[in-house]
Amino acid sequence: MRDTPIGVVLVDDSPVVRAGLRTLIALDDGIEILAEAGDGDEAVRQVRRTRPDVVLLDVRMPRRDGLSAVRELVEHAAVVMLTFSDEPHVIHRALQDGARGYLVHGTFDADSLGAMVRSAAAGGGAFSGPALEVLRSGVPAPERPSPRLRYGLSERQAEVMDLIAQGRSNREIAAHLFVAEKTVKNHINQIFAALGVSTRARAIVLWLDPPTQTSP
Repeated sequence: MRDTPIGVVLVDDSPVVRAGLRTLIALDDGIEILAEAGDGDEAVRQVRRTRPDVVLLDVRMPRRDGLSAVRELVEHAAVVMLTFSDEPHVIHRALQDGARGYLVHGTFDADSLGAMVRSAAAGGGAFSGPALEVLRSGVPAPERPSPRLRYGLSERQAEVMDLIAQGRSNREIAAHLFVAEKTVKNHINQIFAALGVSTRARAIVLWLDPPTQTSP
């Protein structure tokens, strides 16, 4: 258990949206809003100043949008996109640039938002339904190799990866599989090496939407 609240920076150009998020987050004593920003440049300044655990980042904003700021922000905190946009190319771009999750307004309540902020702060993924559907829509057809075979994973490693894609923490995966948390960490290290990734978000993207192989 953490001794201090999870620090969050809210980034959205709409004061109304930020007020609504403040109301939801205020219901969770374990999460604290450290600062707010209305565009990407201000977000970078506030994140450097406050050093939060998580940034909740809108996509479309004036001056500098969220997508153009992701790579800079992930150097300082876990970034979770929090937006009205559920366009597939936006979701993939954000995750490829290092965002740890993608939430679409209207698809979560206070409890689920708190849980996903905690997951991101702990190194896990944070995805609401529409984002997961977009990622799953790219799963290869039956005649193509399954993700497990494509990356040479064992059945247990594939099971762990499926749970990671659901946003489960290491502790939750260990409890689900009835193994030690250290065993889960070992599996994850091997999975990341096989997939050639270093973050859960990138692993989820490859697992749910593996790259298409082009013919020579």
